[in-house]
Amino acid sequence: MSTPQLVVHHDKELMAQAAAARLITKIVDAQASRGSASVVLTGGRNGNGLLAALAAAPARDAIDWGRLELWWGDERYLPEGDPERNDTQAREALLDAVPLDPKRVHAMPASDGPHGDDVEAAAAAYAEELARAAGPENHGAVPTFDVLMLGVGPDTHVASLFPELPAVRETERTVVGVHGAPKPPPTRVSLTLPAIRAAREVWLLAAGEDKAQAAAIALSGAGEIQAPAAGARGRARTLWLLDSAAASQLPRSLYPPASS
Repeated sequence: MSTPQLVVHHDKELMAQAAAARLITKIVDAQASRGSASVVLTGGRNGNGLLAALAAAPARDAIDWGRLELWWGDERYLPEGDPERNDTQAREALLDAVPLDPKRVHAMPASDGPHGDDVEAAAAAYAEELARAAGPENHGAVPTFDVLMLGVGPDTHVASLFPELPAVRETERTVVGVHGAPKPPPTRVSLTLPAIRAAREVWLLAAGEDKAQAAAIALSGAGEIQAPAAGARGRARTLWLLDSAAASQLPRSLYPPASS
């Protein structure tokens, strides 16, 4: 797995704009070299801030939106269209404004879908969808995502992998149901660390003083069971995108400028 690189921006607005520009470049490059691109979205204020910045970016039209596969790293197990669902928020921030191919937008199951309240069945169904999309050139049962984005929680959680809970200990399955999450709602669907590590690049987003301690812990050699963000690594690149507040507890030696 790759060694984390850090890029620190002055504030969360600049971080979102720069990350959006970086994502446009990665998608365009992937489409030029392989015909399509595959991105895993994250929710939360930083993930949605990036999508809003992408929606406002003049360069967004450089993307061939019809050749973009979109997945999610986790989802709150709520009814379809619920305002707290990550896919609902992503549609409002960006997706409804661009010409995506609906067949390439892979939302995680909703609690009012065919699996009802069986979140484990919902997780298994999403794992099957990922496996169908994985080609022989991929590493295992998920596609090799070009970019997989993760918001970092104040407790170091990423996706819905919370410290010490069973989901972060999963080593075989690619998607799991999460019960008893410490932040509402308690029931969720999440990619696991094995699925996350299949990505070419993993980008971890952290902005705000409330993320400073989490960033410091995750980047200080903590174990992934205690600090799930520490275990989120990409095959080719692991990139931490922070604002100055989230980086405030890191030693300066940790974040030399990373190349684009």
